[in-house]
Amino acid sequence: MESVRQQKVAKLLQKEFAELFRAEARTMFNGAFITVTVVRVSPDLGVAKIYVSIMATKDVKAVFASIEAQQFLLRKKLGLIVGKQLRVVPELQFFIDDSLDYAQKIDELLKK
Repeated sequence: MESVRQQKVAKLLQKEFAELFRAEARTMFNGAFITVTVVRVSPDLGVAKIYVSIMATKDVKAVFASIEAQQFLLRKKLGLIVGKQLRVVPELQFFIDDSLDYAQKIDELLKK
């Protein structure tokens, strides 16, 4: 069970990453539409697992590789934004959230 502090930090990170991905999508990620679906923070607030959904692109794996390659830069930009609110900017771990694709496949199978 997550503490209230973990939930608040996760919500803050989700909001700031959504804005960061929106602002930097054209320059850093070739115009891909990236949404942050879930953020989970470890109990010591040292690690943040960020689940992203990537749309409006044909090569999802390339965009995800770009996100992982620019992880240091994203953490630095996040630190500039939330530096006054968090003592330590957490390490970032990105994961692809494919739950929407899975739900769409199930829906298509049910329609048959």
